Amino acid sequence: DAMTPTLPGLLCLGNKLPPSLLGASEKPALSALPSPVVASGGNVTLQCGSWHRYDRFILTKEGEHKSSWTLDTQRHPDRQTRALFPVGPVTPSHRGTFRCYGSFRDKPQVWSHPSDPLELLVSGDSGKPSLLIPQGHVMATGQSLTLQCRSAISYDRFALAKEGPQDLQQSPAWQPLAGLSQAHFPLGQVSSHPGGRYRCYGGHNLSSLWSAPSDPLDILVAGEEPAGQTGTHTLHRYTQRRVLGEALPSLCSEPGWPAAP
Repeated sequence: DAMTPTLPGLLCLGNKLPPSLLGASEKPALSALPSPVVASGGNVTLQCGSWHRYDRFILTKEGEHKSSWTLDTQRHPDRQTRALFPVGPVTPSHRGTFRCYGSFRDKPQVWSHPSDPLELLVSGDSGKPSLLIPQGHVMATGQSLTLQCRSAISYDRFALAKEGPQDLQQSPAWQPLAGLSQAHFPLGQVSSHPGGRYRCYGGHNLSSLWSAPSDPLDILVAGEEPAGQTGTHTLHRYTQRRVLGEALPSLCSEPGWPAAP
């Protein structure tokens, strides 16, 4: 099988479809730990969880290599039920869309509503793109924050990933000049953005692999308006740095990179 989780007691259900959705219970949540983008040969854990006290979770994979698996849930001190599905070593055949469902022992044929879909991407070692903030690294409240992923390689698409189990954003690339490619990812208004660490990846239409990740971009939100002081001009600072003491990359515009259309 293209995907072989390693937890004991895991039951593979083959290519069966959900036997019933008549239960219509609360849908669980599905996330990828540490990230939904996994280097080829690496490992990832898919976590299905819910506040509903399900006895089992069923994980399904769509796409070329369809399969489904089930695990008994584990109850945690916060009263949430969870199941962890380890996956790896990862190969390109693992890429695809996953969903999970909850069920009870006394009604195993009845499954809950599906979780929101989670797309798992597999990265290779092709040239890493660059990730930056075109607007500059100091912005005022109310401005819209957009990240730009770009490369001197002619990628057909880009993906943006925030560190943690969050889902991915994907965008087709456009080529401002021959041999260059880029994409823009709007993240919303500055005042509502929680910050975090981001990386982006480039991909070709004829390959299921994504590139090596860009250097991380850390978005730090500072200068929140104190309670009761309305009307102050709040600035939010965004910093880009490479980890492990590497040199800081320039955030200035570079020749040959026109503005977004």
